[in-house]
Amino acid sequence: MKPAARRKARILALQAVYSWQLSGNAIADIEQQMLIENDVTKIDVEYFKDLSRGVAINHKQLDEAVSPHLTRPFDELDQVERAILRLSSYELKFREDVPYKVAINEGIELAKIFGAEDSHKFVNGVLDKAVKHLRK
Repeated sequence: MKPAARRKARILALQAVYSWQLSGNAIADIEQQMLIENDVTKIDVEYFKDLSRGVAINHKQLDEAVSPHLTRPFDELDQVERAILRLSSYELKFREDVPYKVAINEGIELAKIFGAEDSHKFVNGVLDKAVKHLRK
């Protein structure tokens, strides 16, 4: 799969994780809905599913790995930043096929697209510190 297909998978996964955080609905139901509503011909669908399910299954472990590097409690983070940090942390910890610099950069790019004005700086700072604990 091309890098663009992976980026689109990350964007869709971010939206799925965000929806899951807000609604509390089953991640599989959210995934199914997103796959129905979006043109998936240019998306790495398997990667999308791995990311969204991986975050849902491992969110407590991911939150614990990131929390020491935050300036405020994890549950006080903006929902978008929370979803981005979970997604990027999942890639850093569980997707060793993705170079750590790519995982961090993709998190920064997601923050530029979906986050508040300086979210990308915040995400960069947190992931830069957390990578040492997430990626052995």
